[in-house]
Amino acid sequence: MNIYDLKVKTRGGKDFDLSSLKGKVLLVVNTATGCGFTPQYEGLEELYKKYHDKGFEVLDFPCDQFGHQAPGTDDEIHEFCTSKYNTTFDQFAKIEVNGDNESPLYTYLKKEMPTEEVVGLKNKMAMKAIEKISKTATKKGDILWNFTKFLVNVDGKVVKRYDPTFLPKNMEEDILKLIK
Repeated sequence: MNIYDLKVKTRGGKDFDLSSLKGKVLLVVNTATGCGFTPQYEGLEELYKKYHDKGFEVLDFPCDQFGHQAPGTDDEIHEFCTSKYNTTFDQFAKIEVNGDNESPLYTYLKKEMPTEEVVGLKNKMAMKAIEKISKTATKKGDILWNFTKFLVNVDGKVVKRYDPTFLPKNMEEDILKLIK
């Protein structure tokens, strides 16, 4: 099994076959509109605009499992993101990333890359605090919070997992290594 065997739901509720993204570099992110990390949408959009023409895609999956920070319908969330952060990358239907109803995509991503490296004392302290308040992360590999990011290469292999404190602009070097 690989990422291309999976389907997800579009914001409009239709099936989207991830195999249609074969040969592209993917950044998969669980997001929320009311989170302290929400301003990362700006950095995600910058990366998308800069590298989309070179085969880079941002896959945005709103998730309301962490502090109820992604309230609203898929369309309301999309409206917020496009009006406040001018996002143009694909935003999919709201999902769960942990637990009994977690998306098969996230089951796969977490199995392939169960941990992330947290860089910097400030970020390590922030992640320790998040770990204490995260109620849905019950087993090793679970997503701790919004804006956990997974980088997938052109062959569909998960190559890196970034914690929520890791800024999109700091991923640029990793993305450049994967773009062909």
